[in-house]
Amino acid sequence: MNFVFKVLLGLAILPGILAPITVHASDIASKKCQCDGVKYRYLLFTPAHDQPLPAILLLHGAGDLPDPMIDAWKKLAKKENIVLIAPELPRDLKFEPIAPGVFHCIVEDAKHAASIDPKRLYVFGNSMGGYLTYDAAMLDSQFYAAAAVHAMMISPEYDGIVEKATRKIPIAIFIGTQDQLVPLADVRRTRDLLLKGKFPLHYVELKQHDHNYYAISDQINADAWNFFKAQELPAN
Repeated sequence: MNFVFKVLLGLAILPGILAPITVHASDIASKKCQCDGVKYRYLLFTPAHDQPLPAILLLHGAGDLPDPMIDAWKKLAKKENIVLIAPELPRDLKFEPIAPGVFHCIVEDAKHAASIDPKRLYVFGNSMGGYLTYDAAMLDSQFYAAAAVHAMMISPEYDGIVEKATRKIPIAIFIGTQDQLVPLADVRRTRDLLLKGKFPLHYVELKQHDHNYYAISDQINADAWNFFKAQELPAN
């Protein structure tokens, strides 16, 4: 088990970094699916549309829930016709090794209720969810067209994960210069690791921004979506 993931699970949540939970709108469905014998809850937002749509798997931070992640993305998703899939992530040390498989399972379950373009599936993670996004991107690089991470790095003892990617998946990284939990130097080291590995990279340092994703989520999401929509899985 990676040391950084252990630390993330044990962190007390800083005041003000979680968004308030709002009541679900009628177009957001709460669903459950079974993956390897375990039931997982996720939220699904599906715009009304006849054609297969791009989709984003949204991974929340430790102590957070899928509801605020959906809320943060919903306005943009309505405008751009994007399916949103937001699983509820357990704070459990045993989850990290199985996370990529669980995410794959949840997306496949969502396809029963939403028309998803398999070439335009993306993953976005905040904080602990960002850590799991690196796992999903590297260990399931043929499944996602691109990935984006806010406020998280790849820890040095886990650098070897980049060699497990069978495809150089495009990745966007967003980090605040005043992040209280994730050192800027560590994220810059991750940037350099990915560039050395020849991964297409979009790297953004947000001036005076801290660990609070929700404070500027509209800005981050718009930039992430501009990055995502230019990426598509190649034809087999």
